[in-house]
Amino acid sequence: MASTLASSIRKSFKYDVFLSFQGEDTRKNFVDHLYHALKQKSIYTYRDEEEIKKGKRINDELIRSIEDSKFHIIVFSKNYASSSWCLDELVQIMECQKTIGQTAYPLFYDVEPTEVRKQSGAVGEAFAKHKEEEAAEKWRYALREAADLAGWELKNTFDGHEAKFIQKIVEEILLELRFDELSVDGKLVGMKRRVKEVVSSLETSIDDVRMLGIKGIGGGGKTTLARRVFDQISIMFEGSSFVENVREISKGSLSGLKSLQKQVLSDVLNKQDIIVNGVSDWKGMMRKMLCVRKVLVVLDDVDHIDQLEALAGEPNWFKPGSRIIITTREEQVLVAHGVPKNLILDVNMLSRLEAICLFNKYAFGREIPNQGYEMLSHQVVRYAAGLPLTIKVLGSFLRGKDELEWTDALERLKTIPLKETLEILELSYYSLEEDYKEIFLDVACILKGWKKEKAIRVLESCGFHARSGLRVLEQKSLINVSHSGCLSMHDHIEEMGKNIVRRLHPDDPSTHSRLWIREEIEDILIEDKGTEATRCIIVKSVNPVTVMKGFQNMKKLRFLDVICRIKESTGLDYDGYNSDIDYSNRHYSHDSYLGNDDIGEDWQYLPNGLRYLCWNGYPYKCLPKYFQANNLVGLEIFLSNIDQLWEGEERKVLKKLRFIDLCFCKLRTLDIGLLVNLERLNLVACENLVELHMPVQVFNLKYLNICRSKLKTLDLTCAQNLDTLKVKKCEDLVELHMPVDNLKLKHLSLQYSKLKVLNLMRTRNLEKLDIACEHLVELHMPVESLKLKHLSLQCSKLKNLNLMQTKNLETLDLACEYLVELQMPVESLKLKHLNLQCSKLKTLNLMRTHNLKELDLVCENLVELFVPVENFKLKSLNICFSKLRTLDIGQPQLLDKLIIEDNSDGLVELHLPVEKLKGLLLQCSRMKTLTLTRSRNLETLILVECEDLLELHMPIESSKLKIIYIRCSKLRTLNLTQSWNLERLDLVQCEDLVELHMPIESSKLKIIYIRCSKLRTLNLTQSWNLERLDLVQCEDLVELHMPIESPKLRIINIHNSKLRTLNLMQIRNLEKLDLEQCEDLLELHMPIESPKLRSINIRGSKLRTLYLGMSPYLKCLDLHDCFNLVDIHAPIGCLSGHVKFKPFLVNQAFPMVGSLAELHLIARSLGICPLHPYNDLPKFHFECIYKEILPSSTRNLEKLISLGLCACTNLVGLSGSICGLKCLRKLTLEGNIPDVPNELDQLECLEELNLWSAKIKHLPDSICNLIHLKILQLKSCWLLEQLPEDLGRLECLEELHLTDCMSLRVIPNSICEMKHLKCLCLPNCILVEKLPKEIGRLKCLKELNIQGTGIKDFPPSIFQVEDLLFLI
Repeated sequence: MASTLASSIRKSFKYDVFLSFQGEDTRKNFVDHLYHALKQKSIYTYRDEEEIKKGKRINDELIRSIEDSKFHIIVFSKNYASSSWCLDELVQIMECQKTIGQTAYPLFYDVEPTEVRKQSGAVGEAFAKHKEEEAAEKWRYALREAADLAGWELKNTFDGHEAKFIQKIVEEILLELRFDELSVDGKLVGMKRRVKEVVSSLETSIDDVRMLGIKGIGGGGKTTLARRVFDQISIMFEGSSFVENVREISKGSLSGLKSLQKQVLSDVLNKQDIIVNGVSDWKGMMRKMLCVRKVLVVLDDVDHIDQLEALAGEPNWFKPGSRIIITTREEQVLVAHGVPKNLILDVNMLSRLEAICLFNKYAFGREIPNQGYEMLSHQVVRYAAGLPLTIKVLGSFLRGKDELEWTDALERLKTIPLKETLEILELSYYSLEEDYKEIFLDVACILKGWKKEKAIRVLESCGFHARSGLRVLEQKSLINVSHSGCLSMHDHIEEMGKNIVRRLHPDDPSTHSRLWIREEIEDILIEDKGTEATRCIIVKSVNPVTVMKGFQNMKKLRFLDVICRIKESTGLDYDGYNSDIDYSNRHYSHDSYLGNDDIGEDWQYLPNGLRYLCWNGYPYKCLPKYFQANNLVGLEIFLSNIDQLWEGEERKVLKKLRFIDLCFCKLRTLDIGLLVNLERLNLVACENLVELHMPVQVFNLKYLNICRSKLKTLDLTCAQNLDTLKVKKCEDLVELHMPVDNLKLKHLSLQYSKLKVLNLMRTRNLEKLDIACEHLVELHMPVESLKLKHLSLQCSKLKNLNLMQTKNLETLDLACEYLVELQMPVESLKLKHLNLQCSKLKTLNLMRTHNLKELDLVCENLVELFVPVENFKLKSLNICFSKLRTLDIGQPQLLDKLIIEDNSDGLVELHLPVEKLKGLLLQCSRMKTLTLTRSRNLETLILVECEDLLELHMPIESSKLKIIYIRCSKLRTLNLTQSWNLERLDLVQCEDLVELHMPIESSKLKIIYIRCSKLRTLNLTQSWNLERLDLVQCEDLVELHMPIESPKLRIINIHNSKLRTLNLMQIRNLEKLDLEQCEDLLELHMPIESPKLRSINIRGSKLRTLYLGMSPYLKCLDLHDCFNLVDIHAPIGCLSGHVKFKPFLVNQAFPMVGSLAELHLIARSLGICPLHPYNDLPKFHFECIYKEILPSSTRNLEKLISLGLCACTNLVGLSGSICGLKCLRKLTLEGNIPDVPNELDQLECLEELNLWSAKIKHLPDSICNLIHLKILQLKSCWLLEQLPEDLGRLECLEELHLTDCMSLRVIPNSICEMKHLKCLCLPNCILVEKLPKEIGRLKCLKELNIQGTGIKDFPPSIFQVEDLLFLI
């Protein structure tokens, strides 16, 4: 897609190219040659000795020059890294690439990319002197970044020839510059990628003559693409010509061709006075004059071979290096002219994003649609389906129109196609032969989306030469064949075809040759408007009664496809689905008509001219009585009640019928003797089928598929020409009689029958054999099976299998649990895939299978395996559940995947001289040593439960290794120093591991998981892209060196380590930190800001101070058993949420409501303080639940945390800490708290106070100053004897709960001044005997609970309180 609007404002640069190089190495040789080559092509290039003026500060000038250059070429040589000047240049270049969007190209002159990336070899030696410098790390990073960019390597280009190498660089830079110069057209979208693809195929640096074709539908952008390529590369040629409209100009006359020939010569020779008489003379002149110049010629819109012969006859017309580009809709023209297949490129439709961008540019003049037009724009783009022409036309047409006009235009397009698009597309249609036009219209209206092979059967049944016709349509870009083998076409081409059928009489569908619109079809059939004009019908979800009555006037109907609704109650089962049948276009509605038999025989009518009948959900038990079917070639009935073709004893010989598909039908018998020319018979899921009668020779029958029938015997002795036979899930089948001579049978599949014996002695041309018959005990193979390529035997009872004569076998798949003997051919040079499962084989000799690619063995008794020494093509080896103890896999040079798992006896010896091995999985081996020194291409290494493994020898260089997983080994050391591309490292239960040597550089390492090791140190300083680090139960770990910067590290889990310090200062994107039971941890250095941190767990550490930094989203802080922690530093706004301490467990999980804070403090007495067992202070264990919604300027939580974690509590300090929480809205004190804080009146915002403590004896008077208090609840305050006399000053109090206050005697009369009191509850205050006299003043009182009190009488004023509810 084109760049965004913001990026389209292009920066202008002073220089085209900036050269960065080390002078001593390259200034006077390579760089000098490169500089002058660039200059010769007018590429304005900066080179320091040329451009820095005297008297200027070189550094400032250099920086400005770097910023003012569009491209940077970095010439890496052996001493480049020795120069701090060069390294500073490099840092600046990489910075410009990120910020300004310039492009840098590394050029590896006499060093390799690896040396630059890792600072090894010559580069490492040059860089060594900078290691201690302050900027060293910055320079390293720049070298790594530059080495990863796409660039050029002299050693691997043109065999190191510098002149050709420089020419290639200049050409590529020139192309980039040309593209940018030509990108001023803001209405071109997605062009750069397409131009690069064409230019790449042209390979202009190679001295040959190359013709390239660009093909596609009209309006698809072929001319635009060719023009852009021409404009970009024409400067590289000695002459060029762009010839437009070749088809139009040359149509119908030789003079047109002559004028085009003159144009080509005039353009490339730059002469206008060339005169020649005839086309042939022109050919001679072109051959003579073009061969001396390297030219670029574009021939646009070619449609005939004569045009190419006249304008670009033979390659020898042109000088080596010349390029000819041809655009056409006709692929065959290119093929006929000898354009290689790989140089015929399809022009691709625009992607959805590209289409939206292009449309917006035409409709709105920018890349973003106007507000309110977004949905309408998407509808237009959806209609255009990626066709540039349609997008441009509609965008221009709709520009400036209002929403109503847009909506109206879209509605019109549903019925009236866009004229400009149709006129362009129809050119391809009109160039077709008449019969190909008919095929095209059939595909557009009926067969789009059908499997190609089935469409061919339908078209052939209708009398067309379908294969050649479809190929012509494909070559003209009118249709495509998808990867799944289905016919497809662009939406506008489909629209064009349907428009051609409808446009002469758009309002009279009865005159249309093809019908596909359900409403129109129903109207025609119901009103009996059918005519002989109708040739094809496809209709879905119709009433069969309607359908059958309306066909009488359609005498020339040749194709009918009906899909009726299907009742679920029919009991038809869908399990018999078969891939050979095309169900892709079938949509069934389980709703109504199957089983509907309310139409008489006279109305059951089908036209006798019908060639192909498809009927899904056919409701009747047989075909119509008066349907002669003399012309019927194809019959497909699916999901039907049909149980016989004709009613009663009637027998019709159907001589033309070639294809029958009767699937999911109730057919009981079928007599093939009446179908003398039958070629294909499909009987899938005909579960009532008991007899298939074949009394005479059926010479044409080639394909037979029977699935899920009740056949017991199948006699095929008369089907001598069968090509494919499939018999599946015929579980009653006990006898199969094959033809005496079955020389043409190529494919045989037998599955799930009761066959015990199968004789294939006379099927010597068999190519594919697939058998899965659990009763099979005898299989007689042909004496010679030279054509058999694929053999699959599953679930049989075969004990012996002789394949001695199958030397051309390519795939062998055996899963026979009784098999004890397998005789392989003396030589199996073509065997590529062998899968052997569940057999009782003990020995397997594959010594002569030199071309084997895949070997899968799951054989529990296998003790010996012999493979070729020179098995050069073996790529995958999988051995499971065997008893192999040694394995020598020879010299498999291409082996990239090796899996050996669950060997019951344990593999003890493995010979593995494999260089190309990419994946290795070993499980349950007993090897003590594993040598992988030659496996330098290894990408994945998995070693599971190799419990005896002591030594693992890794390759000297394993630059491709990405994943290592080792579980349950006895390894003590693991050297990964050369695995610098490692992405994931898992070491689980390697309990003896004491040394792990990480790569010098591991910039791609994302995940480390180490569990239960004895590692003492781990160096991760070079793993700056780490995303997750898990070190679990590494109980000896005392040192962990983290990267200086880890911008991607999100999760750290370190459990049970002996770390004393952990520095996480530069890990600012951390989301979860879990350091549970790191009991020696004394120092934890957190980042200044942790904007993503949500969870911290440091249970059981010895931290005394915790600096949290800015962690605004922290939700969980778990500080269980951190007894040494005395100080938490958290800036304002950090930890604003729900906090728990047990002693400190912080959890921010409660929903957030309001803007103030809540505190629930629970105190329990302890007998001794773990830290200070001998002092006299009270000992408490606190559990604290704290909730703060918004960050508080008074730092509520920080004051609370200052309580500390020691069990020795200074009660005065505790009281002060609680009362310092200025914004507290709710306070709950529970447990063994002896006194209520005296300065409660400092809690100015308190609305709810809950006191649940058996030790509280009195309440402070300050409680009466809580003017905002609404709820006061005293529960189980057993020692409380009295309430403050001035309690009535709590004017806002709404609820007063005094529960189980068993020492309380008097309720002060002042409570009668509480104007808002609604609830007064005194349950179980057993010593309270009376209520205040003036209780009647409590006008708002609604609830009074005196249950369990000593109150027997009420004061008279009580009756002044309305709506009072007594609870006595």
